[in-house]
Amino acid sequence: MQDVAGRVTNRIQLTTDGLATYMDAVYKAFGNEIDYAMFIKICGPDSSGAGRYSPPVVKSVSSDVHCGTPDKDHISTSYVERSNLTMRMSMRRFTRLTNGFSKKLANHEHAIAIYTVHYNYCRVHKTLRVTPAMEAKISDHVWEIEELVALID
Repeated sequence: MQDVAGRVTNRIQLTTDGLATYMDAVYKAFGNEIDYAMFIKICGPDSSGAGRYSPPVVKSVSSDVHCGTPDKDHISTSYVERSNLTMRMSMRRFTRLTNGFSKKLANHEHAIAIYTVHYNYCRVHKTLRVTPAMEAKISDHVWEIEELVALID
């Protein structure tokens, strides 16, 4: 959270899930200079008995404002959940029950960095019709894999 706070330059809205340790981390990093809410999902077993690896069913949701005045229409964890799903589907080291895991933290960090650059600079997104870096005016073209590999050398 300290890293995030050090990277942003203006007030942001942040939503986390209901993990209690997030609240302390957010206050230590941002103080009261944030619009912060928790989005809490109450889950239970799937009554259809789909199987042991099936996700639980969401029974109810609630949001609790903890600091500032977050826009209630944007209190959601959907974007980060989608981002995590995309990462899991793109890199074997994030899937469950795999032998593609990172044995060293440094290798894990490098794999995430390569994935992030590829996702933002090399991959054209259907909804944007360009890369996120092009949409943000950070790049003026779709990078080739050779450009990404050149960063590693």
